Amino acid sequence: MSDARLIYLPLGGAGEIGMNCYVYGYGKPGEERLIVVDMGVTFPDMDGTPGVDLILPDITWLKENKNRIEAMFITHAHEDHVGAVGHTFGDLSVPIYARAFTANLARQKLAEYGVEGKSVRTCSAWPETVTVGPFTVGFLPISHSIPESSGLVIDCPAGRVLHTGDFKLDTQPLVGEPWDPDLWAEVSKGGVKALVCDSTNVFNRHPGRSEVIVGPAVEKLVSEAKRMVVATTFASNVARVKTLAEAGERAGRSICLMGRAMRRMIEAAVETGVLSRFPSVVSPEDAAQLPRENLMILATGSQGERRAASAQLSRGKFNGIELKEGDLFLFSSKTIPGNERDVIRIMNQLSEKGVDVVDDSMGDYHVSGHANRPDLETVQDIVQPQIVVPMHGEHRHLREHVKLAAERRRQGVLAVNGMMIDLTGNEPKVAEYIETGRTYLDGTVQIGALDGIVRDRIRMALNGHVVVTMILDEGDEPLGDPWCDLMGLAETGRSHVPLVDILEADLGQFVGRAGDKILTDDDKLEEGLRRVVRQTCQNEIGKKPEVTVVVSRLS
Repeated sequence: MSDARLIYLPLGGAGEIGMNCYVYGYGKPGEERLIVVDMGVTFPDMDGTPGVDLILPDITWLKENKNRIEAMFITHAHEDHVGAVGHTFGDLSVPIYARAFTANLARQKLAEYGVEGKSVRTCSAWPETVTVGPFTVGFLPISHSIPESSGLVIDCPAGRVLHTGDFKLDTQPLVGEPWDPDLWAEVSKGGVKALVCDSTNVFNRHPGRSEVIVGPAVEKLVSEAKRMVVATTFASNVARVKTLAEAGERAGRSICLMGRAMRRMIEAAVETGVLSRFPSVVSPEDAAQLPRENLMILATGSQGERRAASAQLSRGKFNGIELKEGDLFLFSSKTIPGNERDVIRIMNQLSEKGVDVVDDSMGDYHVSGHANRPDLETVQDIVQPQIVVPMHGEHRHLREHVKLAAERRRQGVLAVNGMMIDLTGNEPKVAEYIETGRTYLDGTVQIGALDGIVRDRIRMALNGHVVVTMILDEGDEPLGDPWCDLMGLAETGRSHVPLVDILEADLGQFVGRAGDKILTDDDKLEEGLRRVVRQTCQNEIGKKPEVTVVVSRLS
């Protein structure tokens, strides 16, 4: 097809870290056959998204073009790449391809929505490939902080694209496949149209470090501990969890996994053969009966999540176990930007108990799962792509990655969410802009980020809420004065009189002065009552609350 084009469209993960969702298409403009790469989530915070459970990509464009989607491919099992498959499957219902470990966890997510696991198809590593529509796709092993991470080799008539997924250049990752430069060079021999590449650590100018260096430092720390040891890390970092468990085992301690995500990841790794050996573990119930000096707990919650095991232990007894003075708590993790407050709160709560807290401020107990700038240069030099397309990063990361490509005399294109890029010719160009955004999982319901629900929640949290109730008889005469219910407001203000009394008095005066034009018009009456409440509250307590007016008319 002479007029066919190859397009790349990020719907999440480009201009932010998390919520990865990328689309590739090939065919006539507007008729391209599509594949989706990854379907991840990001996490809410109390400041901007209070009460929200998860944040998903806005897949409106995908739903509108559902009949053009051939399949979905998942690069690895981190939540920001696979976490939304269950939430979105009902809208898309396309085959999902992944390697065994990732497929195991994806099936669990679909099962939560009553979807059969056969919708997820297990693939082997390169050179095995899957052909869907005009695309042939293979999973190219690469190291990361979770087992069986893979880049994707995406072939179509317009050329070959290498989509790295998240990666690091680790020749000794302990769990999962090591970085194999010869394999990546072999795959790149015939020419690579575009390298779509992880940008997370583009500002770090030091070469990345291997997972293998963490073990000795952890082992020394645990062996010297006098009382109970608790360690937290990302549950998905199976290699790190194994390193921590083996350090505890060698120190003569029983190992207890605490937190559902931790147990689920280890079980999936064992079931799929990723882990051939893991130290035997004891249940939390049995752990509570053991001498403190003989116990090591591996807990979820390294990012300060309030419901995770680490936070629960910091607040008091959890699963029958309580931390006490002299115990050791290790954060074998990096704090993701935005989570600092929550992590520090847990550290202080532990300190108040007399627990010795050790973090990774010296770099001894954690290594990043993402490629640093020298590693990105190495990959570019091996792959020799015609075009470099940065992904998985905030805007500043993508922009810096484009600069890095230019330094190495390669074309780079800065594509953020919603920017469709035509990769067909010798120079990438913007083909179209797609409206995109975020979808919130709020309880059991998905809502749009612009629906106003969370905005109203924030306004109530900031300003409080007043409900005004008023009853009128059949002749539109008030049956008594309006009354108020207050939430989230000070009880008294400047007048040193109960705020509710002042509000009801002012509302009564307003109704007494109102004529028939107001009393017979619900809209005008509601607006007048609302205005009185906001003005009175501003005068008394310096706040203009959200106001709900309920007018009932007897018939």
